[in-house]
Amino acid sequence: MLADGKVYEQSLNLIIKAANYYYIESMSQSEIAKKLDISMSTVSRLLKKAREMGVVRFDIHDTFMDCLKMEKLLCRHFNLKEVIIAPNRNLIADVNQIKKDVALEGARYIQRVLCENDVLGIAWGRTMYYLIQYLNPSQKINIDFVTLNGNLSCIDKALDANYLVHRMAMAFGGTKHSLYCDGLQPSKEIANKVKSDEHIKSVFKWFDRVTISVSGIGSLYPDLDSPLGKDNYLNNNEINAIRRLNVYGDLILRFFDGLGQECKSDLVDRTIAIDMDIYKRIPTKIIVASGSWKADTVLAGLKGDLINVLILDEYLAKAICEKAQLKLSVI
Repeated sequence: MLADGKVYEQSLNLIIKAANYYYIESMSQSEIAKKLDISMSTVSRLLKKAREMGVVRFDIHDTFMDCLKMEKLLCRHFNLKEVIIAPNRNLIADVNQIKKDVALEGARYIQRVLCENDVLGIAWGRTMYYLIQYLNPSQKINIDFVTLNGNLSCIDKALDANYLVHRMAMAFGGTKHSLYCDGLQPSKEIANKVKSDEHIKSVFKWFDRVTISVSGIGSLYPDLDSPLGKDNYLNNNEINAIRRLNVYGDLILRFFDGLGQECKSDLVDRTIAIDMDIYKRIPTKIIVASGSWKADTVLAGLKGDLINVLILDEYLAKAICEKAQLKLSVI
């Protein structure tokens, strides 16, 4: 008797045909079912069998696999909620395009995780400007959007937090809460007077309710790369003061050192922005960054618990792994 377990097996020829039609000729499963005179459920089983038998094999390019490995490595080593790496798709690195690619990933992540009860805090920055351009206008969610820092007269208005909050609230169809005042005041006394304004106080009350924040990160080490490190925001004495405090970067107009701790210069009391201690308590702190030169700064932010969702480019991810002595081979 010839019958054995093979009587229940699918035709290898049919498996190959179904795989070819689906993966090579891009036919839909319903089209394949009609062509082969079988049911759609049978087509689904044939395609599954094709994968199991190795009739079709899937490979992810080494470059993309390295990005996935680095995501896992960084996420595990720094105990992060999520890491998203935008791979470099061009032979020649284009700094502006890389920033846009990272911003796109940031936009998609925000739209994926935002829920009805969230309060989204937004900081100033060019990356934030690009991120907002990539928001899908058809995805509406009626939540509150809060400016995390005051105005910056030294930058393009389109990069200012108030403008960005306005644009984001319009994109989602939510409610905005903005700080209509300068982010850096001439003295502690004037800053306290500004903070006593009823409108400013009402916005500050929202800081404790922020559930998700999104921000870029400015690099001030080894070079003063951030716009906040230039003398159109700080004078020479102020720059020298934060340098003596081992400044590495800036976030929401706050300056931090190599351990991610706020630099305690007189700028702390003159700044109109969310307090660093309140910022650290935000459940989801998203940092969107690009550029390998920011590796030391991002590492400092990770050490100081200023980041728990990191969205970055491939070059920056590699630089961070190298400085942290993380090896892909250990995955």
